Parts: sequence; C-alpha cells; structure tokens
Amino acid sequence: MTASIVDLEEAVASLPATARAVAGRILAISTTIGRLEPPPEMHEWIRKFFGSVEAVREQRIVRVSNQVTFEGALFNELRALRPMEVKGGDEVRATIASSANDPFCRPETGTPADVFGRVEGRWGITASNVAKYDGFHGVLVFKEHDPLAPLDAAAVRDHLTTARRWAERALEVDPAARYYFLLWNCLWRAGGSIVHGHMQMTATRGMHYPKIELLRRQALAYDARHGSDYFDDLWVVHAALGLGTEVDGGRVMASLVPIKEREIMVLGRPGADESSLGPAIAKAVAALRAAGVVSYNMALYLPPLSPDGEDWRRFPPLARLVDRGDPANKTSDIGAMELYASSVIAADPFRLAEALRA
Repeated sequence: MTASIVDLEEAVASLPATARAVAGRILAISTTIGRLEPPPEMHEWIRKFFGSVEAVREQRIVRVSNQVTFEGALFNELRALRPMEVKGGDEVRATIASSANDPFCRPETGTPADVFGRVEGRWGITASNVAKYDGFHGVLVFKEHDPLAPLDAAAVRDHLTTARRWAERALEVDPAARYYFLLWNCLWRAGGSIVHGHMQMTATRGMHYPKIELLRRQALAYDARHGSDYFDDLWVVHAALGLGTEVDGGRVMASLVPIKEREIMVLGRPGADESSLGPAIAKAVAALRAAGVVSYNMALYLPPLSPDGEDWRRFPPLARLVDRGDPANKTSDIGAMELYASSVIAADPFRLAEALRA
C-alpha cells in the first residue's frame, strides 16, 4: 500500500504478480515533471499558498488511464498534497434553514403525482418531475428536509427500495421502459435545483443510457479478451493497492480515475438487488461528509428491469459518488479539460481510502 497517488507507479510495480498483471490489463500509468521559474516578485505569494518556492519549481504529475473504459485523471503532486477546505459551511446551513416549508415539505399537495400514483417508503415518497428528462422521470422526496441530516444504512436501503418500486410501477404502465436510472444531486453545486433532500429516477426505452450501455459492452469485450470479469478485476487492483474496503458485502473503492474530486465506486454482485448496497453507500456518504463534502452527485447503474435480449449477466449494481466542491466557490469545478480531455484532480484517492476504512 502506498502513502500517496504520486507513488502509484512504484506501488503497482510492488504488487504480487497476479494483482500486478491485472493492473497492467486495466491501467496505464505514467509520471512526468512540470517545471517553471517564478520571478522573485511572486515568491512571497507562492510561499503563502504552497509552502515553498521549491515546491512549485518542479511538480510531479501522475497520469492514470483506464484502458478498458478510457476514463482518465491527471494528479498533480502539488495539488494532491495541498490541504483542501470547504469554506461555505455557514452559508449552506443558512440556506437549508431558510428553505424549510418548501413544496417538498408538503409533497402530496406541493408536487404532482405520476400517472400510476405515488410510492411511499418509510423515509420518502415519490412525485413526478415537472420538467422531465425522459418519458418517466420521478422524484423521491425525502421526509427529512435537511439534505445533510445523518443518513444510515436503513434509510439508504429504504430510498433504494422505494425508488425501485417506482420503476416497477413505470414498467407496468409501459413494458418497454425497462431501463431504470437513479441519480442524486445534493445541493445546487451538484445541480440540485431544490435544497430539500431528494433523489431522482428515470425509466427509458429502446436501450439503456449511452454511458451505461458503453460500460456493459466494454466489460463484455474485456471478458472476451482476457477471460476474466472486468468488475472483479477492477476490485482486485483497488483492494491490492489499499484503495478498497468491503462494507456488508458491498465493495467500496476510492477510484483511480475519478471523474472529479473524491469519486467513490460501490460494487455489488451480479444478480444482487441494489438495496444490498445500502450500507456501503451510507458509508461512502459518511466518508465524504467527514472530509467536509456537503455537495455531491450519486448515480446508480443497473441492468434492465426485464430482459432485453442483451447479455447483462456479469453487470453488477454499481453506484458512483463524487464530491462537487465548495458551494460558496464561484469557480466551476468542471472545465474544458474535464468535458473534452481528462479529469484534473486535486484530492489524493489514498486519503479518501483512509476515510472509507475509518
């Protein structure tokens, strides 16, 4: 196990032979040095923000690419070791408090119902989204207004079960709407237009959403080429490097190719119900919040609700969670590099892994 992302090449090289071979199939890792020469007038400013002038003169940058999914990340030693701090906590708490008694606090009268009615669980109730992404687009309104209230495994499992029941009701209305997707945008920084805690569900027709279908095909191609399960191998690499931990059967990983800061992947087992991920997702959320994260996205990848003639046998329930940064920051965390080239990451996944094990 390595102490930092900047030592990743050495850490992979020191793995046992089997894990090292798997890492070689999935990951491409390279390290480069970025150099600069600041004028004397900048030295005081550099020392204030980065500790020393020497720290910025030569910067070690680690590039990690997933050769199966073609996701990638650029980790800068200077950025990865730089302390990160959420500064908008007071503003967030004030905004949450001021938004109490919104329409989501009265979902039966403040939100529309779907054509098949509402589905209610212990901790949430569904509504129909007014401005829809797709033909079926619902909202799971949490009964707790505060989106940052403590969230235990039972509550997460209940949310997952309630959302699944919504998708099954949609399937009854339209048997072709078999492709179900669950998302969670926590606070405005993550794209949430309503402060009140909520998730969203969609059910689409024809084929799964492109990124999910692409992952299915990539995993099948990996199996055909290597005779091995991609998701199992991905776990082997992360666990061997000290980036993975198991929580009640859910395999939780601090991703080596995060789409943005502190991305966590939660893998279930093929054929398992996604509610089995409840404890692992609750642990992931707790780890993010312990790191000062208040705004985050979650997505849940699942096989279709009914057979579609394609091979989904090896596709497990998969949740992805990612930090979206300080809500008080006016600078977006995603720019042209992330949209069109590769993610640029400041947070070290090895620090995130420590929080997941805590």
